Amino acid sequence: MEHITDGRVDRIRPTAITLGNFDGLHQGHRALIQLTKQFAEEEGLESVAFSFSPHPMLVFRKKEDFALIMAPSEKKFTMEQMGVDTYIEYPFDKEFAATSAEDFAVKLLFERMKCKVLVVGENYHFGSNRSGNYEFLRRVGQEHGVKVIAVPSVQYEGERVSSSRIRQCLVEKDLEDANRMLTVPYFILGTVKEGKKLGRTIGFPTVNIEPHPLKLFPPNGVYATKTLYQGKYYYGVTNIGKNPTVNGTQKIVETYLFDFNQTIYGETLQTFFYKFLRSERKFESVEELQKQIAVNAEQTRAYFASEEYAHWKAPEEK
Repeated sequence: MEHITDGRVDRIRPTAITLGNFDGLHQGHRALIQLTKQFAEEEGLESVAFSFSPHPMLVFRKKEDFALIMAPSEKKFTMEQMGVDTYIEYPFDKEFAATSAEDFAVKLLFERMKCKVLVVGENYHFGSNRSGNYEFLRRVGQEHGVKVIAVPSVQYEGERVSSSRIRQCLVEKDLEDANRMLTVPYFILGTVKEGKKLGRTIGFPTVNIEPHPLKLFPPNGVYATKTLYQGKYYYGVTNIGKNPTVNGTQKIVETYLFDFNQTIYGETLQTFFYKFLRSERKFESVEELQKQIAVNAEQTRAYFASEEYAHWKAPEEK
């Protein structure tokens, strides 16, 4: 996959392009990308997912607490897994936001990028003052020989799937609904860093992940998780928080992996979140914390053996 992060987007081959911010790469985003890949394969085009960086919400700061379901590295990782030929994170700032809908569509997409098929969500808006939409694209597309396809919104339990809806589910610790809309469970992809090594002294060695600073976390607490390391999954218990029992002050993501005893500093882990177990709290003693971790470990084992988890079971787990 070619990954472009600057304005040098001119193409040699004709393209099939889909547009969006793609935060979370949820069911709706995947429908756009799959259709784009289908047209590209049928018509001999280069498949392109065209996104923006940073996310427009971070540029206009309409929400002070705005965070990303997927960090940039996580979105790139997932785009590559989905098999697009080219993934573009076009530089976004207030100057670019003032570009007219016509200049963006005609000069950038149709002319410079040789777009022949353009796939958008039915509610997609773009350009200065969000003046561009599907009807506009369909009209200018006809004038320039570009096929423009509008994809209906994907519905989940009677409502439109959206990144903002998934963010709200995560904030409310509703991982089941968030994960169903995401298709692939919410995950944190990060590098293992050296911690205080306190876990191993109480019989629960942990790995600490340093995630992207713009990443949206579920609320501080303990979760049933599954971690991918070198092609193998490990069940575990993950704590998001500051470890108040041992006077922690910095937010960390640490996971106790079952049946795992390796030192892997500097390596990359992907940890998937499935179920909220309890909120973070300060225990009276390390011994009390030790007992609680053991309880959470048993809860996690029970969850992964339950029907509640059955929907997510990988083939090798069945």
